Amino acid sequence: MLKRYSPAFMFVAAVALLLPQTLRAADDADLSDLQQQAQQAAVNKVAPSVVQIETSGGTDVIQTGPAGPGGRMIHKGVGPTSGLVVGADGYIVSSAFNFANKPTSILVSVPGQKERFVAKVVATDQTRMLTLLKLVSEKEIKDLPVPTAAPRKEFKIGQTSIAVGRTLSPTVDDSPSMSVGIISALDRIWGRAIQTDAKISPTNYGGPVVDLMGRVQGVLVPASPRGEGETAGFEWYDSGIGFAVPLEDINGILPRLKKGTEKVPVILKRGQLGISMTSADEFEAIPVVASVNPASAAERFGIKAKDTILAIDDKPVANLAQMKHALGSKYEGDPVTVKLKRDDKEVTLKDVILSSAVATYGHPFLGILPMRDDATPGVEVRYVYPKSPADTAGLKVGDRILKVGVAPPNQPVALQPIANRDQLLAGLDHAAPGMDIKLEVKRKDGGKTETLSTKLIAMPDEVPEKLPEEASIHDRKPAKEDKKADKSVRQADDTRPVFVRKDDEKKDDEKKKIETGLLKRTTASGEHTYFLYIPDNYDPKVAHALVIWLHPANKGKDKDIEAFTDTWDTYCEDNHLIVVAPTSENEKGWVPSEAEFIQQAVKDATDHYTIDKRRVVAHGMGVGGQMAMYIGFHNRDLIRGVATTGAALSGNPKEKVANQPLAFFLVNGAKDPLRDAIVDTKSVLSEHKYSVIHREIPDMGHEYLTRKSLEELVRWIDSLDRI
Repeated sequence: MLKRYSPAFMFVAAVALLLPQTLRAADDADLSDLQQQAQQAAVNKVAPSVVQIETSGGTDVIQTGPAGPGGRMIHKGVGPTSGLVVGADGYIVSSAFNFANKPTSILVSVPGQKERFVAKVVATDQTRMLTLLKLVSEKEIKDLPVPTAAPRKEFKIGQTSIAVGRTLSPTVDDSPSMSVGIISALDRIWGRAIQTDAKISPTNYGGPVVDLMGRVQGVLVPASPRGEGETAGFEWYDSGIGFAVPLEDINGILPRLKKGTEKVPVILKRGQLGISMTSADEFEAIPVVASVNPASAAERFGIKAKDTILAIDDKPVANLAQMKHALGSKYEGDPVTVKLKRDDKEVTLKDVILSSAVATYGHPFLGILPMRDDATPGVEVRYVYPKSPADTAGLKVGDRILKVGVAPPNQPVALQPIANRDQLLAGLDHAAPGMDIKLEVKRKDGGKTETLSTKLIAMPDEVPEKLPEEASIHDRKPAKEDKKADKSVRQADDTRPVFVRKDDEKKDDEKKKIETGLLKRTTASGEHTYFLYIPDNYDPKVAHALVIWLHPANKGKDKDIEAFTDTWDTYCEDNHLIVVAPTSENEKGWVPSEAEFIQQAVKDATDHYTIDKRRVVAHGMGVGGQMAMYIGFHNRDLIRGVATTGAALSGNPKEKVANQPLAFFLVNGAKDPLRDAIVDTKSVLSEHKYSVIHREIPDMGHEYLTRKSLEELVRWIDSLDRI
């Protein structure tokens, strides 16, 4: 029999069941309100220090994203950005991203101030990608609200982190925009930044991230552990990953930044030891020095090849990643203590003053082109640059260099025999301009052996107006037959070898085995397509230069590649050139992930054809040119030259590597929208001591090369193995 309950009892029971949930919901609502109130209070506290920045003029568009391809072109100077007061007397810090287009006008609106201030760039921190502005006014600027920095030691993963910006408000006195997140990682970007998952807009770069007490944790910047420059890391802005430079660190370098003026701005560069390692593996390989750059901090303070780095500033380093962390926050001029292991002994070097990439040396230049494909010991001179050290010393075409010795000024020079061109080039890779050089030379005329002395200079930015047609010793006509000797051997008193040519029938049979012309290929996986162009006169005994053509956006179809090789076919035949032309899967252009596929295509060419590794050139137009720069910097063991038209660097270039020289040939039209950015690219590369040829073509826009510039490019490729 069912027991019946009265309606009153049922009501009381229901209330009893619902009451805890109701109270809990009320508590949750109260907590949510309290959280929002705390967040708003934190933003209100920092709001008076968050300024709005408007720029105009400068380059209309800049390349963003990774260094080279993969980003996109964005318009600059069309909207406000953010900044943070760091000095009561008118100093504002912001992200260098906001000034990557070199604006001609900067206006700053400060909460509580009626006037908009003109601002001037007085300093740039190239390590943390920050820019310091100084406000200009007829009246004295004082008492601007400087925010409190949150101590670095209090940072914890999971701590609330609120991104604040001053770009969406109708007026500067309105509440700034905010996005709530947490600190998701510490010591990112080699120890220079914290990571937050707060949603970041590129227009808020330069604004602060704050904790719940309104203290500034850091200033928002785009950043990347691989890329460099003002725009590196921009492509991550909507990925849930944002970076901020701790304000405590900024305050620490502020006195150095404030020394800058509009006319003489301070530029803080990343501090470097100036060494290359035996392995590029960042986490597994121990940090063993492969080479030391001349004129670098490492050379000046006695670091040597084969040394193992054990600690930086008493912080143990077991791999390259830990070494990068130890040096990541250092600047040019900063002292560090380096502990290393040498021949089973520990050595401690104190007060090693770091240098920068810009402070490194230019590539040394003797002033000759070598004869190629020459099996005779030594190096025969093919061409002598006028007014070069070689010319001054008296070297002549046809002379053979047998021994070489290089040493700093006023030090003894020891002559060492050289076997071939590559050995001579490798021996000079670690030399520097200004060093003394001695040459033991066997003269073409008379066969006399002499010793010549001269001094190396920096590699000049010039291309010979005319080069000898014979790029290879195999191009020569056979020497006259000596009836008294076997034709297959070189005569003892002749400095030029005699080569026995196969008869025409045998050469025709050999040619039939080698495919020439435009060949379409796919990778082993079948995922990617590329083309090879092999000239009809290809000779496997001759080392050919390799041109990697990286097409512009929407120009990767078969007909486009055919049109390109039709332009190059005569030059390929006349100058021993092979073209490899990968095609991008993305119609809008290249992305960094395709670099591996490009390497596969190049490997196919080098595996099947005779390639001169000293003359491998990445060549592209537009986004293809940006990809050429990308693979040039990221594949130093493969690429020796980068030739572009209508393409500019998106950030700072990577540092030079002594034994992996990289040269540039830049072309732009005077009417190209990227003209100013390309001119700046030339200046930046030159500052970093790269060899750069720059040509501007009048009355040309964003187009490919003229015949004159193409012919000069071919001569430049032919001279890439200059010594």
